[in-house]
Amino acid sequence: MSSFSVCVYCGSRSGIDEAYHLAATQLGAALAGARMRLVYGAGDVGLMGAVARAAQDANAETFGVIPTHLLRQEAGKRDLTTFVVTETMHERKKVMFMNADAVVVLPGGAGSLDEFFEVLTWRQLGLHTKPIFLLNIKGYWTPLLAALDHMVNQGFAESSLLGFFTVIDDVPTLMTALERAQKA
Repeated sequence: MSSFSVCVYCGSRSGIDEAYHLAATQLGAALAGARMRLVYGAGDVGLMGAVARAAQDANAETFGVIPTHLLRQEAGKRDLTTFVVTETMHERKKVMFMNADAVVVLPGGAGSLDEFFEVLTWRQLGLHTKPIFLLNIKGYWTPLLAALDHMVNQGFAESSLLGFFTVIDDVPTLMTALERAQKA
């Protein structure tokens, strides 16, 4: 069993740039190579499917969590090491987070933003100290970073908010940071 688990939030779509899919595939394989467990939304579509298939192909332990209402839409990936079906999205997010030591956010849509902001808010409130990494492939999250800076500059958040996550541009650098977090 893996001793360090990484929760990956990412799109149920692949996006328009092949670089996003490539990063998801690289991350899945790299987690396996580092003997880290993938915790994710249990979908077999988009970037979710890409990261999971790559992790499985490299013999990683995989832990997927999906709510009943998304089993068809996200093509629930039942061949994972652990496959959990929840009643609600809230339950899904809680189970994923509670079974992870670190969080990585790949490109994604509103759901990925929801997940990022939830764990960021929990961190801001002192409810956890797990590391959060934004994987900024080809500058995907740069507009979000500008919005976060704007929140701070307009007095709606303390500047400390920006220190609760780390922005990383590629998978090799991310893996170095995850390995450092694992040893901490």
